[in-house]
Amino acid sequence: MGNSLACFKAYDIRGHVPDALNPQLARALGRAVVEVIGAKSVVIGHDARLSGPELRDALALGLSEAGAQVTCIGMCGTEEIYYAAANQPFDAGIMITGSHNPADENGFKLVRRGAIPVSRDSGLFALRDRVAGILAQGGLETCVSAPPMHKASFRASYVAWLLEYSGAGRLAAVPGRKPLKIVADAGNGCAGLVLKDLMPCLPFEFVCRQMQPDGTFPDGVPNPLLPERRAATAAAVRESGADLGVAWDGDFDRCFFYDAEGNFIEGYYCIGLLAQELLRRMPGGKVVYDTRVYWNTRHVVLASGGQPVMGKTGHAFMKERMRAEDAVYGGEMSAHHYFRDFAYCDSGMLPWLLVAALLHTSGKSLAELVAERMAAYPCSGEINLRVQDAPALMKLVRDRYAPKARYEDSMDGVNLEFDQWRFNLRMSNTEPLLRLNVESRGNKALVDEKTAEILDLLKDMGGAVPA
Repeated sequence: MGNSLACFKAYDIRGHVPDALNPQLARALGRAVVEVIGAKSVVIGHDARLSGPELRDALALGLSEAGAQVTCIGMCGTEEIYYAAANQPFDAGIMITGSHNPADENGFKLVRRGAIPVSRDSGLFALRDRVAGILAQGGLETCVSAPPMHKASFRASYVAWLLEYSGAGRLAAVPGRKPLKIVADAGNGCAGLVLKDLMPCLPFEFVCRQMQPDGTFPDGVPNPLLPERRAATAAAVRESGADLGVAWDGDFDRCFFYDAEGNFIEGYYCIGLLAQELLRRMPGGKVVYDTRVYWNTRHVVLASGGQPVMGKTGHAFMKERMRAEDAVYGGEMSAHHYFRDFAYCDSGMLPWLLVAALLHTSGKSLAELVAERMAAYPCSGEINLRVQDAPALMKLVRDRYAPKARYEDSMDGVNLEFDQWRFNLRMSNTEPLLRLNVESRGNKALVDEKTAEILDLLKDMGGAVPA
């Protein structure tokens, strides 16, 4: 397809602007969505990135040229597109977002009616091929200044649903107890747009940071999954004496937690916490987890009377597996949390509302709720590596460790289990990286030892460099 279409990934479209993504490609994509998916009505929105409006207008033009009615909800979070596609009579939804990638990148996430994802295996590559054909025909350079599209907002009903489903909207202040104090760090992404409507409805005290959307990201692109992006939120928690810290990425489909000491809580342990809460509401339900780290999740789900189900990493893959299993909840250690009652989609707002409600009603701290599980199944956290030949390195590592493994699967990279530890080594679906995760049964020293061992092996074999 050529370099211009390398932006089509396994479950979305993303790349540098304007090299990989530009108005011509956006316009061609609009036409292709109508031709390939058969969409006659499409809802679109964009995050805070500076390239968003231009790509939006070109996308809308392409959609309308091909005969679709276009509704734009403006600057928003990805889950607002999911909400609209699931609850309004749209044939498709398209979110223009670069998510957690650098500010000069952008992308498109696509769903069908009902917020069903469009991935590699369900039409995304067919769209790629049609886009290639449209681009080859040319004539996409001119873009009208005001393409035909209807403007709308579904935020009020979306916020009302969040408050109702999480139960946070029904909470009342507890006599004799100080309200929960929460540091809310929107990172100059779009989370602040929804938080300003949520906060007045909650019995909590908020300390707000970087609430105004700003596509220049003056303090860096919001991506708390990176250790170097956590310090400011952690410091705000400690300085304000907050009980909880929450930070979001740019399109707020992920949220990240900090305890009262400013310690970052790995998304892995939040999966167990949320699984417990959802299984309390829906006993016996299925919970889907990804392959990277899962011993704790499986333990908690079984102990809570649920059914654990392994799924492939990636939002489109997780949603497809959840639908197939009718799972009540799904979680990835990268802080994607999926809910059956949210059209099986991921949300960055529901998790923190559920956790805050749990802290409020239980009177316990976040540290108290996760400490036992963190000790039972310590993990390395995800380690990203830049390598020359990822498939070859994965095979070498697999061949070195597999003979002594007691369990192996290849659903998503190299996944090997031993008596007291396990690891997953996989290629990223969205970035040119190799990702390593290690966990053990109650032995942090073993995690450190095996992590260092595998990293040394990768370095010796192929010159892996930390990303």
